[in-house]
Amino acid sequence: MPREGGRPRDVRLNGRADLPAGACDLLFFERSAREAGARRIAGLDEAGRGPLAGPVVAAAVVLPEDLLIPGVTDSKQLNEDQREGLYVLITSSAIAYGIGVVDERTIDDVNIREASIIAMERALEAITPAPDHLLIDGNFTLPRIPLPQRPIIKGDCLSHSIAAASILAKVTRDRLMRDLHERYPQYNFQKHKGYGTKEHIELIRLHGPCDAHRKSFQPVAEMLRERSR
Repeated sequence: MPREGGRPRDVRLNGRADLPAGACDLLFFERSAREAGARRIAGLDEAGRGPLAGPVVAAAVVLPEDLLIPGVTDSKQLNEDQREGLYVLITSSAIAYGIGVVDERTIDDVNIREASIIAMERALEAITPAPDHLLIDGNFTLPRIPLPQRPIIKGDCLSHSIAAASILAKVTRDRLMRDLHERYPQYNFQKHKGYGTKEHIELIRLHGPCDAHRKSFQPVAEMLRERSR
């Protein structure tokens, strides 16, 4: 929809195009970057820093100027059906997007923070032409990427581009965890997605860690030590 009365254009979801009362300006950071000269702004976020199993997945999303997709927010505030529906809207509306995946073995080798950075770098590599400004969820930047960058704590709630990236990353990772469930059904990955729930920890104790588990994460590391004694 074209802009009317200075309001951002939107994409309708389930027939709704309204914003909640009191909503913050989710395009503030994108607009600020454009005022500084940026033209191709990518929001970046990751999913899977905390789980005991599975990869960490990052997404980078470049949206059209002033595009506001109702319902797009921090992926943790949405249920699975909402995320899947928004995934379709985001990928069909974006100028470009990229996904980066880093597996469990690399996470163990380099640590989860570095693995998250690598995943974001891989997501950016999938975008052509490259963006000229990055909005990153969290309190860190990408030291090997020579572009203007703005880290934003809780960016997935404050920046529309970052929120869109959080949804793509979460949906992609959940799909990968369902694939892992087919290989390792004894751990019920399709339910907890690798997070350290009581059920998941009990299943690791029962069956032992598998190749999908992060061997450097507790309590997996301690279980492995106990089994080696």
